[in-house]
Amino acid sequence: MTEIRFYHLQRRKPEEALPAILEEAMAQGLKVVVQAQDAEWIEALDERLWIYADDSFLAHGSARDNEPETQPIYLTTGEECPNAADLRILLGGASAASILKSRPATYQRLVVLFDGADEETRAAARAQWVELKAAGHEPSYWREDDDGVRSHSGTPR
Repeated sequence: MTEIRFYHLQRRKPEEALPAILEEAMAQGLKVVVQAQDAEWIEALDERLWIYADDSFLAHGSARDNEPETQPIYLTTGEECPNAADLRILLGGASAASILKSRPATYQRLVVLFDGADEETRAAARAQWVELKAAGHEPSYWREDDDGVRSHSGTPR
């Protein structure tokens, strides 16, 4: 069964936290799909992953690039998974339930990454949590604190 994590960011925006999450996934040998709701966010992430650090970058691609199946990190606004990803990160209200219905056994882990400072995004995360629990899933809740993102009990607030 797919492990589902909700990451509640309180100090950083998702695009600021994402590179560290992706670096950790790469260190674990995982392939990743990052899904956002709109194309502008994907374009901004595409740029950010190349320049987020002076001494590093995260190799990635999207539908416009050749051979998406070879990309260690694939950026999309859709539900496709051309790179046989182990991890899917959902941003900006992208639907976890929809992914789990269309690809129930595809991912080891699914992460809903949301900005706790945005009330609309928090409400969308809560709604997803309730929907997943009602469908029989057991998501875990992780909240950013001064030392990073840590597991907590409860629901997204």
